[in-house]
This record gives sequence, structure tokens and C-alpha cells, in this order.
Amino acid sequence: MPAAAETRKWDFWIDRGGTFTDIIGRDPQGRLHPRKLLSDNPEAYADAAIQGIRDLLGLKAGAAISADAIGDVKMGTTVATNALLERKGDRVLLLISKGFRDALRIAYQARPDIFAKEIILPEQLYERVIEVDERVRADGCVERLLDIAACRPAIEQARADGIDAVAIVFMHAWKYPDHERAVAKVCRKIGFSQISVSHEVSPLIKLVGRGDTTVVDAYLSPILSRYVQRVAGELGAGPRLMFMMSSGGLTAADMFQGKDALLSGPAGGVIGMVETAKLAGFEKVIGFDMGGTSTDVAHYDGEYERAFDTEVAGVRIRAPMMRIHTVAAGGGSILHYEAGRFRVGPDSAGANPGPAAYRRGGPLAVTDANVMLGKLQPDFFPTIFGAGQDQPLDAGAVREKFVALATQIGDGRSPEAVAEGFVTIAVENMANAIKKISVQRGYDVTEYLLNCFGGAGGQHACLVADALGMEAVLIHPFSGLLSAYGIGLSSVFASRQQGLLQPLAEESRTAIEALIAALRREVVAELGEQGIAEEALATRPVLHVRYDGTDTALPVNFEQGSIFRARSDFEAAHRAQFGFVYEDKPIVVETVAVEGMEATRQDKAETSAPDGAVGVEPKPSESRRIYTEGRWHEAGIYRRENLRPSNTVAGPALIIEPNQTIVVEPGWQADITGLNHVVIRRTERKARAAALGTDADPVMLEVFNNLFMSIAEQMGVTLQNTAYSVNIKERLDFSCAVFDRHGALVANAPHMPVHLGSMDRSVETVIRLNSGDIH
Repeated sequence: MPAAAETRKWDFWIDRGGTFTDIIGRDPQGRLHPRKLLSDNPEAYADAAIQGIRDLLGLKAGAAISADAIGDVKMGTTVATNALLERKGDRVLLLISKGFRDALRIAYQARPDIFAKEIILPEQLYERVIEVDERVRADGCVERLLDIAACRPAIEQARADGIDAVAIVFMHAWKYPDHERAVAKVCRKIGFSQISVSHEVSPLIKLVGRGDTTVVDAYLSPILSRYVQRVAGELGAGPRLMFMMSSGGLTAADMFQGKDALLSGPAGGVIGMVETAKLAGFEKVIGFDMGGTSTDVAHYDGEYERAFDTEVAGVRIRAPMMRIHTVAAGGGSILHYEAGRFRVGPDSAGANPGPAAYRRGGPLAVTDANVMLGKLQPDFFPTIFGAGQDQPLDAGAVREKFVALATQIGDGRSPEAVAEGFVTIAVENMANAIKKISVQRGYDVTEYLLNCFGGAGGQHACLVADALGMEAVLIHPFSGLLSAYGIGLSSVFASRQQGLLQPLAEESRTAIEALIAALRREVVAELGEQGIAEEALATRPVLHVRYDGTDTALPVNFEQGSIFRARSDFEAAHRAQFGFVYEDKPIVVETVAVEGMEATRQDKAETSAPDGAVGVEPKPSESRRIYTEGRWHEAGIYRRENLRPSNTVAGPALIIEPNQTIVVEPGWQADITGLNHVVIRRTERKARAAALGTDADPVMLEVFNNLFMSIAEQMGVTLQNTAYSVNIKERLDFSCAVFDRHGALVANAPHMPVHLGSMDRSVETVIRLNSGDIH
């Protein structure tokens, strides 16, 4: 666990999630103390984070926290995310250039549900719009002078009506912000307490993304500020309070903004995934966070990946966020059998009623399949079910339901085989999610470590790794609290972005370097305000580069300062992700960014635990039968607290931890490392199934349907991201499909419906007309 010099103070690392709040306290001797509380429990406490701190300090509820007892408090929170999802932010006034009052509502031509007959637009976050008579052209020429006097009465009336937050968004203000500055000054005089100005919040090209980000900032910053003030008030003046940003870095509490808070907790999980993998000796890692309703996956190959154009809860955000992909597959995903096929999710049983085993009459879910297979043993699971919340998982109800389902299917397979079929499909769904962030973007996933966390991940880690050809899995002792742990390992971070729109060429070098220098000064100043001297920080310039006429910019490291190197790196990244490069197409620098962080971090090292006998497999406490690979196996049961570094556990086996079960599949071996990590490696070549034959198998039908669908979807993503046409890249006016050699449709992605009925006939005709000339 992290070793720290004795500070004689406690440090706290907190992830305040929607359901649970995870807290890790580090005492003055460097020992770590985990704590998990319900995020909302008003009968017991006002705030889970503060209550967790009190619990670990041994204070009674409501007792004052000594300012001298705590050093640092690092925190991630879903307060802003929940406010956005539930539309419970502050009332916002939008001030926008005259003639564009509906621009953010109309937005782009994108159709999230392409088959919907009625398009329901997301609810707008602003309550009132006032058009401001002004206009600056793209070249900086002032077409209409700012007339603030004409709209000032309406602005004053909005403030008198109780609106206290204002978002100011003018055309081309990312480059020419004078009009926005003047209006912001007037709004301060009128008395608005929250003023978000687009050239400060998101100084990037594109009115809609810049405008949405500014509105979100105005909408969420006040509620976030109130929460921060409440926490700071409870802690007093002594502790250093920092919050986790969506970009994966910490910032001082008084600098925490709404636009930077939407992935506050999950970003900590990405940091935890990377830093624990590095401690275990791995540089390439896929993060696999499987919970009850969804699975989050992330990719790392030497640099943290950040997205700069993201949609959250129907709102476009143009601000740096950790790139995290979420798929609706979790322990609560409901199992379906229909039309001769097995299907898993995307609907979830949730926490209430939950899976069938939860004793609330719920449907069969992935968790139930693992109970049926013996991979979840009720007597090793918390007894928190039933009317008195003191009963174990109901294995009997699960068996009854699977027996009935096997009878309904009627092809002779056993209830256990049915359950394993559903697990196979769930695993393929999660593997396909990982392919989207790795294989689809040109990375060879077989070279990576699978870092597994979340309550349900340990049950499926080996199977997911097998589905992807990965041969190593890491499960950290704090895998159930990895977001909080990652927040503790994070650095103070600052970044600035500014649109440029100049060719990637030597004649643009002066403009590029001047902008980098200006942005670096801002980053250094922000970090300096947080007590970090310039010589103690590291900065990195990044260019966001794209082909002229396209919309997809790729980040390129510009630390070397070489235009030629930047062009080469961009072309290599474009070829890896999209499979081609243009030979004669101009390349444009859309945005310049500078990132800065502490050069050294204090909370990185973990101390070694006492060794056990080297290379020795300890004796299991008992054995249980588990069903895997189509048959029953005897699996040893190992208590995690009894395993010591250098111990090995050969599969099949179950390792029981306080918050999860780790399934070591046959052919895999778990090693307990010197840092007390569980590293599972494949030790035997995986046996591949024999040919399927001609009979339709309901499990493999779904598996291959998902695989072929994934191929068609990847084709669509590539086409969309490299297209010039607005019809293609926004309205998705195209279709991608996979056909057999005769032209018969195998799988189509959910693209333009009008194409789908004629595509197979068109392909058949092309094949017939070009017979003998198709390769």
C-alpha cells in the first residue's frame, strides 16, 4: 500500500458516486483504511463524504473536525452529473448573437435514434434567451457594433425575475472576444453571480459545441459551488481540498467548474487503472470496470486519452474528458430467449427488484447465470436479501427459473449449459466494447493487460481476456474502490485549449508557437495559484490536427516542435484508425492545447507485503463444483486474506474477497505479487471449439450476430469520421452492411432505413454484372 512520510495528519481520497461513496483514509503512518457508505442516507447523515471522514477519525456524528487532523482531501463527485441527468441545475439566461436564438436548440442534423418517427429534442438547459445586436465576421471585421443598451432592460428584468446565472455566446468569439467581454462586464454590474463566457469556457471553433459547453457551465457551476462550500465549511480552514476533473487531474476547490465535473469519479478510475498497472509492471492496459447495470472500458498506451467533443445526457461538451466507453452490460443485465436466439440486456434488473437471486421476484440476469454455474456461491456473498435483509442469495429460485427456461428451449441442453450460453454472450458484448476503443482504433489488444475492477468484473475477467486473446489480468486489492484510489494517486492538473485553424506547415510555425507560449503562461499561472512552482511542473503542447474539410481532429504531441514530425505522427494515427491517408489533402491545425501537472507525485509507491512460500500453491479451504467450458469442475476455494505474496492458485478456483469473487478459469493461474496484487495469466493454450455444423445454435447465432454487427458498425464509424458531407457525418445518410459471397445480407448496422431494403439486391446485381472480376 502507498508509503508516505509521516505527516502526523490524515489524508482522504473520496469518490462520491450516485449509489455509494467510497472513502480511503491514509493515517499518519501511511496505512490505508477503506470505507463504503450509501451516498444518500438522510436519516443517518447529511453528507456521506464528511460522515466517512468522521468515521475513520473516530468522531461521533455531528462532531467538529479538527483543522489540524487532516492534510489533503481529494474528491470526485457526481453532484454535477446527477444535476444534469435530472435537470436540476440553476436557472440560466442565454445571451447570443442576434439571429441565432434557436441555434443551440436546432444544433446539428444528427439523429440519435435513426428509426424514430418522432424526433424528441433534449430539454434545453437555459430558461430564457435574449438576442444581442452585434456581429463579428470570421475574419474579425465588425459587421454590427455591439448595442448593449438595447437589450439591457431585458437582462435586468431576467435578474429581477430571479435568474442568477448567465451564459454569453457570440459568433466567432473564440477568436474575437471583445463583445463578450463587454457584455460580461455589464452582467457583473447588474448582479449576476455566475457568468460563463464562451471564449473563456471553451475557446474553440463551432458555435453549437462552444455554446452548449458555456450553458452547461452556467447551469452546473452554482450547484457545484454550493456543494464545495458545504464540504469546505465542514472541514474548516486547515485541510487542502481538491476535486477531480473530468480530464483526470485535480484542481483546487475554488477553481472547480461545472464543465469539468461530469466525469469526475470515472476519471479517477482511469488514473487508478493506469497507475496500478504500472506498479504491476505493465505499460499497456485496458481498463474493465463491470458493475450492476453497465461496464466502463478505457485504453492506455503510454498517454492518457482525452476526448474534446463529448455528449453527456443529450448535451454536447467541448472540454477535455477522459475517453471512457460505456456499454449496457452488467451483473443486472436481463437474460432473454426469443425467436430461437439468446440475448443479454440492454435492459437491467437494477437494484430493485434486482436479479432473481435477490429474493424480490426479479427476472433472470447475468448474476443469476453465475449463481447457476457455481461461480457465485451464496454462502460467500453478503446476506443482505429478503424482507429482513438477512438472507443469502436464493440459489433455489435461480435453478427453478433456469430449469423452466431449458424446458422452453427444448433442444436438450441442460440448465447449466443455458446459463453458460448467456454468460458467453455477455462476455462477447463486453469484448466488443473493448474492441471499439482498441482494435477499431488500430491497437493490437493482445499486447495489453486487462485491469479489472468493479463488483462484477472478477467473475468474468478470464473469459473476457480469452475472448480478446489477452493473456494477463490484474485485480488490485482496492479494485472495488479503484476510483477513490485513483483520485488519491492523481496530480494537480491544468489545461488550456484555443482554436487556431491554420495549415500544418512551416509558415504557421510562428502562430503555433506564439499560441503555445500564451497558453503555457495561463497553465503555469493557474498551477502557481495552487502552490506549484514553475520548476516543479511539467507542461506538454498538443496539436489537434485534421484534414481540411473533415471534422475529426486527432491529437499530436508537439513537444519536439517539429512540423514534419507532427505531420508524420498525424498520418500514422490516421492510417491506424481509419486505414488510409490522403496524399495531397491539406492538413489543418484546428486547436492548440497545453497541459500542465506536477512533475513529481507523492502517493505513487506501494510497499511490499510479507512473502509467503515462493511459488507454492496454498491448500484451498474447501472445494465446490463450478460449470465452465461445457462441464463440471472441482474448484478450490481460497480466502483472499489467507493468500500471501509468491503464492499461486491454479484454475479452476474461486478467490473470495470481501467485495467480490474472482473466478480463475481452467488454464489460468493466479499469482500473488510482492505488492499483494492478483495477476492472473493463461498457462495453457485455450482449446478451440470444433466446427459448429449446420444446426442453428441459439448461443452462437447471437455471438456471430454481434460480431458481424460490430464489423458493420465499425465501417460506419470510419465513414462518418472521415466524411466531408454534412449528410454523411451528421444525418448519417448512409448504410453499412456485411454480405456473403452471393450478396445475401448477413448483418447491417442501424443506419439509414431507406437503404436497407434494397442493399442486398443491389449487391447481388453488382456481383452478377462483374462475375469473374470480384476478388
